[in-house]
Amino acid sequence: MKVTIIGSGYVGLVTGACLAEQGNNIFCLDLDPKKIDILNSGGVPIYEPGLKEMIERNRAAGRLQFSTDIAASVEHGDIQFIAVGTPPDEDGSADLQYVVAAARNIGRYATTPKVIVDKSTVPVGTADKVSAAIKEELEKRGQPEDLCSVVSNPEFLKEGAAVEDFMRPDRIVIGTESTPAGLRAKEQMRKLYAPFNRHHERTYYMDVKSAELTKYAANAMLATRISFMNELANLADLVGADIEAVRQGIGSDSRIGYGFLYSGTGYGGSCFPKDVSALSKTAKEHGRDLKILDAVEAVNELQKYILVEKIEKRFGKDLSNMKFALWGLAFKPNTDDMREAPSRVIIQELVKRGASVVAHDPVAMPEAQHCLDLDFKGNPEGLKKVSMVESPMAALDGCDALVIVTEWKAFRSPDFDQVMQKLKRPIVFDGRNLYEPSAMQELGVEYYGIGRHN
Repeated sequence: MKVTIIGSGYVGLVTGACLAEQGNNIFCLDLDPKKIDILNSGGVPIYEPGLKEMIERNRAAGRLQFSTDIAASVEHGDIQFIAVGTPPDEDGSADLQYVVAAARNIGRYATTPKVIVDKSTVPVGTADKVSAAIKEELEKRGQPEDLCSVVSNPEFLKEGAAVEDFMRPDRIVIGTESTPAGLRAKEQMRKLYAPFNRHHERTYYMDVKSAELTKYAANAMLATRISFMNELANLADLVGADIEAVRQGIGSDSRIGYGFLYSGTGYGGSCFPKDVSALSKTAKEHGRDLKILDAVEAVNELQKYILVEKIEKRFGKDLSNMKFALWGLAFKPNTDDMREAPSRVIIQELVKRGASVVAHDPVAMPEAQHCLDLDFKGNPEGLKKVSMVESPMAALDGCDALVIVTEWKAFRSPDFDQVMQKLKRPIVFDGRNLYEPSAMQELGVEYYGIGRHN
């Protein structure tokens, strides 16, 4: 099938590459010429395991192309995926300007029937806005207003495992209209996703607004579990309980399960913070407060400071002339995504208290440097106190303590003899509970986890 992907960011690239892998002819559009130049020269502007190799394979096979040509992109695809960014607006709502602009471009150039797929994460009612924008442009050119049908097909990709998630989905959600055009669109989507349903049916068909809400509901539920466990972990610290034992005790209940019950320094990234805020904002627009989600957001923001509080409790509020090694910058492993990453808050707070930070991340250091340049804009002296090194061990030299923020596999089993030799004092603040407190005690490490008897 001939498919156009509008937006060559995280969702667009993964969607385009994976659909090309199934033999479809994919045209990826982006209005950023630098991004298209990178892709056409064999590079990939984001880090995602397996994605670069898949793009190279399908470009070589002629199934995947990248361009800034809007007219050519509309002409190419019978199915047009809108996968552009929906950044949070100042009031927390999703900014739909890029989604609507993409819709208008389709309306300006479409001359044959098109299925328009909202792949971007968008609030309930966006399909109506997309449809209205397309119809307005079609009417200007005297084209029939039912030339295009809008479908909601939210993505459920985990950063760091997005290719695997797309190729082996646990569910595919498709929202369509009950009109004749909507039924035709449903059939087109059924054909497109047929290879992913070969062994058993994974697709859930529903109305458009239910599909739009499903995406936000899923992310809000996962974010809620994280904040819930972080609240319990903080209580465990106060009462002397072990949150890991608690996690196993409640996770073994089949009604609860183990997923997303790990305590830490809070969630970040491009999805949970933005989607929880946008869902709460949507509710407020309809005269309803989602009190649980407001609490989820509040808990998560406070949790980003939890390691700093532990450091302050151990060393005092004045951290002048102290140096901390920091392992992990990305908001989660297997990605270079620094959006809403807890490391950014932790670094700023340590520097604010007079400390310097030496950081290492296996992938995210270039993106982290860009973000820290923004975070410390107007504070060049503060930025000078942050440096990055190419190995975890190099970060430890002469530091007063190690702070772990991201649970990269490379950090799970370090040479603790070497760690203790390099640190001034064998002190570890573990924001992801990678290590067992009893094992650290046997090694002579002064250990501070999240909800682990501190």
